[in-house]
Amino acid sequence: MNITQSNQTPWQIVALTTLRIAIGWHFLNEGLVKVMNPGWSAYSYLNGAVGPFASLFKSLASNPNILEIINILNQWGLVLVGLGLMLGLLTRWACLGGIALLALYYFANPPFIGLVDASMVEGNYLIVNKNLIELFALWVLLLFPGSKAYGIDRFLNRKNTNRKLSI
Repeated sequence: MNITQSNQTPWQIVALTTLRIAIGWHFLNEGLVKVMNPGWSAYSYLNGAVGPFASLFKSLASNPNILEIINILNQWGLVLVGLGLMLGLLTRWACLGGIALLALYYFANPPFIGLVDASMVEGNYLIVNKNLIELFALWVLLLFPGSKAYGIDRFLNRKNTNRKLSI
């Protein structure tokens, strides 16, 4: 069976929509907190990176021009992904953007055995942490047909389908 042609029950649609909105709220809240705090910077997170990519993240933090770009991309990326998920607008792109951000957060501070600081971060539990769980939840949302979930995409897809049928 093709996953894009699966028949979801109304309760499955409600569950997927609720999951999408909850993750969207988390992203939007994290983004708005950063946007509204003029002193916020990704410097300490990047500079405190551990694991195999630590030197890359630390080098990004050490360049003020690159750091400013990262700050803006992180703040507004979180806000846009959050809005997209909450409204159900451009949901596939919002899921992909969220997956990318979460992957970066995960690899900056992975919860791997032997990393000194990894156990000090709230939510790190030996390989699987909250970033990885949320990343996998977005992956599930990405793989299921967004046109059936409740949101603006559903309305737009229905409108486009009606337009195609009337031609």
